[in-house]
Amino acid sequence: MNKITIREERCKGCAYCVLACKRELIRIDPERINNLGYNPAVFSNGEACTGCALCAEICPEVLIEVFRERGKVALKWQNAE
Repeated sequence: MNKITIREERCKGCAYCVLACKRELIRIDPERINNLGYNPAVFSNGEACTGCALCAEICPEVLIEVFRERGKVALKWQNAE
């Protein structure tokens, strides 16, 4: 299963990842505020994630990691600064 992880504690809630996700799997959580005082982005419904990595590419804070499963091997992709 493909999935992403978001370092929510450092997220500034810019919502670029929300806009980049064509499957609408990322949203800004209006109920939570992180230690920086922002509503962080959260990932849901990993079943529908294609592992396209557009969210990680657009994140200005480099807080998103993408995990793509290919057979029995999980590949990790992280935006390089």
